[in-house]
Amino acid sequence: MNRALKMLGVAVLVVVLVLVGRHIVNSNTPTTTLLPSTTSTVPTAKPVAVACTGSDFSGVYNQGQGAAGTIFASVTLTKVTPGTCTFKGYPLLTLQDKTGAVITSKQLDSSPVQFPDALANKAPTQLSLSDGATTTFSLGYSDVPVGTQACASATTLSVQFAAGGPVVTVTPAYPVQPCNDNTIWVSPFY
Repeated sequence: MNRALKMLGVAVLVVVLVLVGRHIVNSNTPTTTLLPSTTSTVPTAKPVAVACTGSDFSGVYNQGQGAAGTIFASVTLTKVTPGTCTFKGYPLLTLQDKTGAVITSKQLDSSPVQFPDALANKAPTQLSLSDGATTTFSLGYSDVPVGTQACASATTLSVQFAAGGPVVTVTPAYPVQPCNDNTIWVSPFY
């Protein structure tokens, strides 16, 4: 009888192993697993801000007005490339004469007088432009010669967003003629 019990025990063990093995190997058997509930946040990619450059824009010189020896004008830049770019601050100007020679000038990021456009008198703000959008900056200068100093006669202005970067070339209808060491005041972009 002892032997019969052993055989019965081995048979039961084999049946249990086969049933458990089938459950583990058979992927068609539905199983339910309960996991603790958790909330997770999937990070979303934020678009990378691209800095604007002169090659993103075309420009137009807006003839200004003058009184008491001070001339004011503005330049409007239109974004012509796809996508969005950002910038903040003041334009960098290079004046050129009719032969294309660079005119040595002084650019001041503050004006001793108020620009006619109120936005030009505000502090620089971060701007973000998409294709077709515009930005403007104002400029001013004295056209009254000091002593025997001659005033410049710029027929082209090159505008940069950062030193050494690509330029936007702007051609005014009439020469820009700053006096007083060719000093020109500019507002921030607005």
